[in-house]
Amino acid sequence: MGVNSAGRRISLWLVTVLYSLLSRLLFASCRVSIEGEGLDTFEKRVAKNEPLIAAFWHYGVIFFPYLTRGSKWTAMVSASEDGEYISRILESIGYQTVRGSSNRLGVSALKKIITLMRKGYNAGIVADGSQGPARQAQSGPVLLSARTGCPVIPMSWSASAYWTFKSWDRTILPKPFARIFVCFGPPFYVPKETKKEAIETYRRRLEDQLDETYRTVWRRMGKEGHLGT
Repeated sequence: MGVNSAGRRISLWLVTVLYSLLSRLLFASCRVSIEGEGLDTFEKRVAKNEPLIAAFWHYGVIFFPYLTRGSKWTAMVSASEDGEYISRILESIGYQTVRGSSNRLGVSALKKIITLMRKGYNAGIVADGSQGPARQAQSGPVLLSARTGCPVIPMSWSASAYWTFKSWDRTILPKPFARIFVCFGPPFYVPKETKKEAIETYRRRLEDQLDETYRTVWRRMGKEGHLGT
């Protein structure tokens, strides 16, 4: 057990070191442009320490922490063993992580994120969860908005050149010197009095707006999606 424990500690350390190298060398070599209706709201709220909820599809999860570096963020990470690696990476760049359900925003995780948001942390939420289905929004960001009064801002990004992983969502990693285009969709608020049946309406709205930003960023690269379709 001691050997396995030591090996795990080493592998966790290596993962954080590798991500640090990615951030400093690979991501820093890319040319990033950011546009969209929600950009002004995003920048102003981050600058004023007014929390927001950024929602994005899982395929783009590797670049998002780099994009949001230098400000206060929290994120829910799967309670699985693999989630520990993601948690270490995020914590190494200043994130406060909350461990929760692998496929939905559980009640306990929701409460912890709300507590952090009340302390000025923004929430970065993978809209389709840690297991998918890919590009099908879950209700987590909507519930957070209803509980905190903070806006949900959908966002997507694309790259002119990238590697694709053989994961359920085909996660991508931009290649060195790639052009990266980020789009922030229009922010929206979910009223605190929103009933359960109305949550579904807002969930569909989030999904539609995320798909709109997704199409926007990939068409900028001459594609319909990150799989080249």
